[in-house]
Amino acid sequence: MDNLKLLIAEDMAAVDAVIRTRLHSEVALVNQVGEYIVNSGGKRLRPALVLLSAQAYGYSGKQQHELAAVVEFIHTATLLHDDVVDESELRRGRETANALFGNAASVLVGDFLYSRAFQMMVEVGEMRVMQILAEATNVIAEGEVLQLLNCNDADVDIANYMRVIHCKTAKLFEAAMRLGAIISQVSAADEANAAKYGMHLGTAFQLIDDVLDYSADEAKTGKHLGDDLAEGKPTLPLIYAMQHGTPAQAAVVRAAIEQGNMEKFADVLEIIHQTGALEFTRQQALREAEAAQTAIASLNDSKYKRALLELAHFAATRQF
Repeated sequence: MDNLKLLIAEDMAAVDAVIRTRLHSEVALVNQVGEYIVNSGGKRLRPALVLLSAQAYGYSGKQQHELAAVVEFIHTATLLHDDVVDESELRRGRETANALFGNAASVLVGDFLYSRAFQMMVEVGEMRVMQILAEATNVIAEGEVLQLLNCNDADVDIANYMRVIHCKTAKLFEAAMRLGAIISQVSAADEANAAKYGMHLGTAFQLIDDVLDYSADEAKTGKHLGDDLAEGKPTLPLIYAMQHGTPAQAAVVRAAIEQGNMEKFADVLEIIHQTGALEFTRQQALREAEAAQTAIASLNDSKYKRALLELAHFAATRQF
């Protein structure tokens, strides 16, 4: 990540300048909540993908900065809404906006960020860009609803859970990569490969998030262990543990999902480790990372392509 940040530092500074300019509102609370969220850390992977994709395909103009900011606004809006729905109190080691400013402010500022993002994409003046981002935003919303429907449902299978990941998380990674390819005016085949890279990368990233919810150092992630279980989310480690544990073990995990019960968290954690659920999930993430790398194999060699290859490996092996 340090090498990646250094590679695109100048361009990311330009993106940050766009974000600060376009975040401004005459309504003080919008500025306050927006600034809090934008300054709350995070890896900025999605805007970074726009920059890396554009430059890997030979683009050097300023549209990449505008579109990277658009992607970050859309992502930030989803975080604001996510935290309200999940009743989260902590993100990246800080209080969530809803915990600090209230649910109403978080939802409405999320709406502001969505609408500002659409203002900006219209200004770019590329119908294909608007098409990609409009579709992505809609699919992400569908993913949020699917996840809500899956909460406390212990019968969710791997295929249904992967559908949630593809919609809720991976779709914006895919869109970010497409945007860089589109403004570079690449072939349809190259655009499709960029999209595949983004989809597989985003999937790997989310699968490792699932692992970290049961294994991470809380000080590094800024999240409490077991947050997904407390919200009744049947993530891949839980699904695998139920499928491969004893009937008694499956019953413990099932009850914890259905009740969102943290009282049995220690028991669930032990079952997850005994069944090899975390290792299985890590292996799935590695497969997704390899698929991402394969998708851009035909891309001309450059420091930006190498960064994308390294980023895929990082997504599947990270500890935070």
